[in-house]
Amino acid sequence: MAMTKAAVVDDSPPKNVRPPILTFQPSLWTDTFSTFSMDEQVQEKYVNEINALKEKARSMLKAEGSTTIDKLILIDTLERLGVAYHFEQEIEEQLQQIMNEDWTDYDLFTTALQFRLLRQHRYHVSCSVFDKFKNTCNKFKETLRTNAKGLLSLYDATQLRIHGEDILEEAVSFAENHLKRMLPRLESPLKDQVKRALEQSFYRGVTRIETRNYISIYEKDNSRNELLLKLAKLDFNFVQNLYKKELYDLMRWWKDVDLMSKLPYSRDRLVECYLWGVACRFEPQYSYVRKAVAKSMQMVTNIDDTYDNYATLEEAELLTDILQRWDTNELDRLPDCMKAVYRFILSYYEDYEREATEQGQTFAVAYAKETVKQLGRAYLKELNWFLGRRMPPFDEYFANTVITSCIYVMFTAIIPGMKSVTKETIDWLVTEPNKMVIATAKMGRYLEDLGSHERENRGGEMLTAVDCYIKQYGVSKQEAVEKFVELVEDGWKDVNTEWVAKTSIPKDFFEGLLNYARVAEVTYKNCQDGYTNPEKFLAPQIRALFVDPIIT
Repeated sequence: MAMTKAAVVDDSPPKNVRPPILTFQPSLWTDTFSTFSMDEQVQEKYVNEINALKEKARSMLKAEGSTTIDKLILIDTLERLGVAYHFEQEIEEQLQQIMNEDWTDYDLFTTALQFRLLRQHRYHVSCSVFDKFKNTCNKFKETLRTNAKGLLSLYDATQLRIHGEDILEEAVSFAENHLKRMLPRLESPLKDQVKRALEQSFYRGVTRIETRNYISIYEKDNSRNELLLKLAKLDFNFVQNLYKKELYDLMRWWKDVDLMSKLPYSRDRLVECYLWGVACRFEPQYSYVRKAVAKSMQMVTNIDDTYDNYATLEEAELLTDILQRWDTNELDRLPDCMKAVYRFILSYYEDYEREATEQGQTFAVAYAKETVKQLGRAYLKELNWFLGRRMPPFDEYFANTVITSCIYVMFTAIIPGMKSVTKETIDWLVTEPNKMVIATAKMGRYLEDLGSHERENRGGEMLTAVDCYIKQYGVSKQEAVEKFVELVEDGWKDVNTEWVAKTSIPKDFFEGLLNYARVAEVTYKNCQDGYTNPEKFLAPQIRALFVDPIIT
């Protein structure tokens, strides 16, 4: 009797099926910066006025006889007004002295302010300083419930909590609940400060966005220091002109690249990418860093959209294979749109190699090229999962997202603009396990996945990270979203732990990782994809930072 062969079921992903292709809104900023011309006389006038005011502010920082609370308020004001970068050494000297002072008699406002400022500056301060504000039942004292100024200071301080600090976990809920209760009855400018803190904490915010908001609040404060306010306004406008010039240069470069006409399926978000550059390093001397972040992010956006919003699996495998070879002779094997993407990648890294060589940092080139090859492999892995509708275990998925967060591409891209970075810095960046990099990258992806789930899900036709979690743990979508929010909070605790740990990594580079987490939170706030759809939230921020000067 003849035996019949069992049918072989092929459950591999389809090779020649395109994903459902989405159409994105064009850039909001095509002509906004194209006609800018720097007025050097205006800039010179700003410099002269700023320098004069800086010396007076420096004298205030060094003034003898100032109380600790006076010093703390001055430092906090300088930081919130965005001008503390002019006084880094003086501020550090003051905080070193304050660190060793006796905290016993400080009230809630002062204790929380001192705690926050010291942690922001990487001093490891014990949360036990808040024990004195609890009663015999181990609850925060009833008398604190109406202390709006003290509760606001406490709420700000809790944003720097790390794992195991139960008193700060209790404090964040205590402060938030009572601030919300009191908010309708408060008067400006305290009301404005509380409202802003509850919407976006200062510590977790993008520094320049927070500066712009705080200047508007501070000028309404009857106790304001007119000298500091004037310094902040002049400095903001001076730096804004630098940003406008950089955006003008970037838009000219992008026009010359002429990539978007060949990629109708991709997002044109160069100005939004530049916002990430400003978030990474806003100070005037980091022009290269800002431009590098903008260019590299736009590049990975085009790569991401090619894999995620256009390519068949067969085409994606071909692009990934050719990317590993890094050879222009392979171009003819690719479809036309992928040829354009591949040429762009090669051109970008030709420029990078030249710039790294000019800065004596040729050691960075091989690392940088490897990060984009690695990114292609990670995108291909995701595409296999999604098109095959076979989600991996959640931990495996998120191990891959450390790469697709693009953190390695971005932070190798900025190296020629950072004189402090050495080969040892890059070795630290790419060596696993790197707690700071992994925590920052995962947190960025948790936030992005929350914001982009609806878009990437395409009405259920494509699986996402949220779907992966739902499937593995058998939870509802709402429960999955709540878990992602919890993972973001845990990520912040990891980042805060690494921030205060001792490290030999240059501070400006290390702080860039912290700033990556900040701008990710702002971009994908409230589970919205502000990068893909910037109209509602990011566009007003961009206009305030890069278009509209402050009236002085």
